[in-house]
Parts: sequence; C-alpha cells; structure tokens
Amino acid sequence: MAFEGLSQKLTAALSKLSGRGKLTEQTVKEGVREVRVALLEADVNYLVVKDFCKRITERCVGQQVLDSLTPGQHVIKIVSEEMTELMGTQNARLTWSSSVPTIYMLCGLQGAGKTTMAAKLANYLQKTGKKPILAACDIYRPAAIQQLQMVGKQVNIPVYEHGTQDPVKTALEAVEYARDHGRDVLIIDTAGRLHIDEALMEELQRIKQKVKPQEILFVVDAMTGQDAVNVAKSFDEKLGIDGVILTKLDGDTRGGAALSIKAVVGKPIKFSGTGEKLGDIEPFHPDRMARRILGMGDVLTLIEKAQENVDVAAVEKMAKRGSMELTLDDFLAQMQQMKKMGGIKSMLAMLPGAGKLGDIDVSDDAMKKPEAIIHSMTARERRNPNLLNASRRKRIAAGSGTTVQDVNSVMRQFEQARDMMKKMMGNKGMARKMMKNFK
Repeated sequence: MAFEGLSQKLTAALSKLSGRGKLTEQTVKEGVREVRVALLEADVNYLVVKDFCKRITERCVGQQVLDSLTPGQHVIKIVSEEMTELMGTQNARLTWSSSVPTIYMLCGLQGAGKTTMAAKLANYLQKTGKKPILAACDIYRPAAIQQLQMVGKQVNIPVYEHGTQDPVKTALEAVEYARDHGRDVLIIDTAGRLHIDEALMEELQRIKQKVKPQEILFVVDAMTGQDAVNVAKSFDEKLGIDGVILTKLDGDTRGGAALSIKAVVGKPIKFSGTGEKLGDIEPFHPDRMARRILGMGDVLTLIEKAQENVDVAAVEKMAKRGSMELTLDDFLAQMQQMKKMGGIKSMLAMLPGAGKLGDIDVSDDAMKKPEAIIHSMTARERRNPNLLNASRRKRIAAGSGTTVQDVNSVMRQFEQARDMMKKMMGNKGMARKMMKNFK
C-alpha cells in the first residue's frame, strides 16, 4: 500500500508519545527526532523536513499540549494538521475555460505514465458528464500514438492524431476538431524525455503559446522521491505548471514527492493514480492522505468509492428480500463490486490502523477461485445453497479446476456473509443508515 514504510515508522514514533500519560519537552523532542529520521529516509526534501519538525516542536511544547488530558493524541492531531498543510490543505480542483474546449496539457519525463494518465483523467471527466478527447502529441517515443489510441478505445474516448507531423500543428488541429465535434475537454499528451533538455522545453513552450491551455499538469512518478521535486521545479520555471498529478501511488511509495512538491514548487497535487486500471484515479485530498500516512485510515474515500460502484438497486432488492434469502448470486455480485472499488488490499489500506497489519498479501487473484466455483454451480444451486451436498461439491470442484476443500471454504465465507447480513437487517437502524449512505 502507498507510503507503507513511512506510515509504519511514523506510527511507531507517535505511538511512543501517545502511550505516555504525561509529556515533557524532552519526550516531545525525542519523538520529533524519530519523525525527522522517518521523513528523511522517505526522501522528503531536507529543508521541508527541517521546517516541518520545527513547527511540530513549537506547537507540541506549548503549555496547552503538555497539560492536555490526552497529550499523546493531541500530538498526533498536530502532526496530522501540519502534514495536511504541507501537502496543500485542501483538494485543488481543475479550473475551466469560459470557451470550448477546456484544454489540459500533460507534461513530464518519459516513464512517468503520462499517456495512461491522460486516458485516466479523460475517463474521470467523462464520468462527471464531460465529453473529452485526447490529442497524441508525442511523436518520438515508439508506439506512443498507438498506446494512446489503445487506452482511449478502452474508455470509449476518441483520440486525435496526425502521425509524426509537428506536434504544435497537431495540437492546433485537435482544438479545431474538438470544437467541430462537440468535445468540451481536450487533453494533450505531450512528449517526454529521460531528462530535461532544451529541445523538449522549446517544443512544450510552443504548444503552450499556440493552444493556450487552461492548465498545464505535471505528471510525476510518486516512487521517484525527492528527484521528482527537482524535475517539477525545472518544468515550472521553464513552462509554468498549474498542478501536479502523482502516478503509481499504489506501490510502497517512499513519500518524498507527495510531501515535498507543494512546499518546494508551490503547486498543488490535483490527482493521484492509485492502480494500473484506467479507473484508478482519485482527486488528491491532503487531509485524507495525511490520515492514510499516519495509519488513521481514509473512510471518506472508501465511502465515495462505494457510492460510485455499488449497485444500489441490487442492495435495495437484497434488503427487501431479507437476509435469510441471501443467495450465492448476491455473494458473487458483492465480490465483483469489491473489485470495482479497487480490490480487497486497496480497501484495507483505507481502514484505520491498516499500517499495523503489515504487508498482507491479499491479491485480487484471490477472488478468481471463488468466482470460478460459483460460476460452476447451476442457477438452482446458486439460489438454494442448501442443495450442495457432497456429490454436488465434488462436481463443482472438478468443473472449476479446484478442490472440494476450496468449495467448502467458499461456502463457509458465504455463510459468514449471510450471518452478517442477517444481523445488519435485524438492526433496522443500521439497515436504514446503510441504504442512506448509497443514495
């Protein structure tokens, strides 16, 4: 999960403080020293770490904290607030042009994931009711245009390309094409390099001058740490960026880029890529990310994912039918909805205390076996699980390429889910609250 190493070290450092009945100035400084080491090991900019720790110390050694009934929790609250401030305080939304189309220009070094992120951003905007189009302006990287066409096709978004002609001309043509075909958003995928050079910057400057994008978004690999900050600073000085998009935030990101880039460059992080799928993009909320890093969970994002992906009609139908009639079809539907929400591991990472669980190996492939088993059942068996005697389970195991033990394991999971649903439906207040959350 993202920031796992940093999260575990910060949680360990802060737990020593929260476990104390009373704090002294000395214990606060010792705790902040461990926080400093954890941030530096995460490749956070040294000056950012120095200023961050100074602010924490100044707030924590105040009489208000030292005399607090729960000084440890108060310290954690201060660290959370300061970390939120470090990353930008609140979600920075995209701005919109008064004329159509609104143009967003993506830039960054090669390998950061610009092309995939262009499709992710277009897909995200399409879900909000916009009609985006992509422009292929990377004529240098082999198969870059074909890659953009492929990801565009996957999310049903058109791609404007004109081969290897001057990217500036292609960008201008894409603007006219978007206007003529009723596309209100144009996302330009530009070329990258392995390092910054004058030729790249000159081309990007010409595109900016000609198409006048509403925003220039710098795409950066979150796993590159402090180097990403230096590159972002160079792009901002020569091009003038409006925001940052972090990619590959689903890995064990060190944290240097996320925690340094706003403080050093002064530009907000607007989105983050949270997986390989084209739906794996989230608006960046500094307060929620701070809570994740500190092991406090991100329940708000989890609820938003549920609201976006859960089939409300199916939930209502299940609730009306009653818990005792929960079928294996319902159980299968729940697993599929969980996959849409990013999988089990992604959901666990958003729960409070997830950092204490360590590196749990919960692969999305773990759902493939139960799905195969349920699909190997007849419709009658899925509706009435009580029919599954020993001979039927043996047949299902053979049909799904699994063992009888695997079938029995899935049935135990189903029975646990049915018991849980029964308890929830028995609690009318909880049932009403659950339904309200998904409306």
